[in-house]
Amino acid sequence: MRAVILGGIARRVLDELLKNPYRTIELRSARNVLAVEKAMDEALRLFLTYDPIEDVSTGTEGLLADLMEAKQLEMRIPWEESDEREITVCRAKVKLVGLGRVVEVERSERILVAKVRELLPHEMNMG
Repeated sequence: MRAVILGGIARRVLDELLKNPYRTIELRSARNVLAVEKAMDEALRLFLTYDPIEDVSTGTEGLLADLMEAKQLEMRIPWEESDEREITVCRAKVKLVGLGRVVEVERSERILVAKVRELLPHEMNMG
């Protein structure tokens, strides 16, 4: 199956998603925000991984999730903390589908889309 890759997801978030299959995650990475938009537009699943997006390749393991809903928010930040005054945050409600392993990676603009094979729990090694 095809899935849009969300990279650099905190291990804590992945662990919580394994315990509770429904979760709202907050994404601040511009690449991940754009990836969620693509998943919404093309009705694709999400592939969430701890690995940075640059390291995702054939064999990368992660979680497969359905995107239930997503909304973007503009948040103001104190100007003393950053050169920018606003950041875009995306809150995505996801439902865990299972475990997966990347079979093939393709770039679509700056977003990674992968062919992912769903795994059985005993095949997963997310050390």
